[in-house]
Amino acid sequence: QVQLVESGGGLVQAGDSLRLSCVASGRTFSNYLMGWFRQAPGKQREFVAALRWSRSSTYYADSVKGRFTISGDNAKNTVYLQMNSLKPEDTAVYYCAATQSYLGGSSLYYTNTYDYWGQGTQVTVSS
Repeated sequence: QVQLVESGGGLVQAGDSLRLSCVASGRTFSNYLMGWFRQAPGKQREFVAALRWSRSSTYYADSVKGRFTISGDNAKNTVYLQMNSLKPEDTAVYYCAATQSYLGGSSLYYTNTYDYWGQGTQVTVSS
């Protein structure tokens, strides 16, 4: 059984940084696509970033490009999301997601591409 556990959220001020972690267990994740999504109150869950581990490829939403960095540690089965220059509009619950069946293309931006999800971690950015 695949499990994803996020941590690292919190309350920060605009301009601060946070690093989220997602520890994956239950499989070998070297051929998985790992994603971060977020959901603000009253809004749909949206793509933030993804890491295609087998190709060391990274993908970002335009809204976070240049501020957020996704990375992974294979030995620890952990994916990180380094978030710098945080803005109030980054406030949301952040979710880690994973799939083994990604074959390429723009489907990585959509929630239904991912088979496994964590419970989420709250990030709140005050102005």
